[in-house]
Amino acid sequence: MKKISILIAIFCSLSIFSCKKDDGISCTTCTSAETSDFQVCKERDGNASVNGQNTGTPYDTYISGLEQAGASCGN
Repeated sequence: MKKISILIAIFCSLSIFSCKKDDGISCTTCTSAETSDFQVCKERDGNASVNGQNTGTPYDTYISGLEQAGASCGN
């Protein structure tokens, strides 16, 4: 019985630590005269996503394209 209690305690501890915020995704806000402010996120696979939709385009390429088109993106 004591071993089961220890195993349950270990399992619960590991579960708590595995619930931390996902560090693989970072977002930035972009502004443009043509649109309202929007967020562009860098997904774990390195692609940009907008409104939760993966664009299939590398994040840096996507941000560069937005900035060339006149948008301003920053943290």
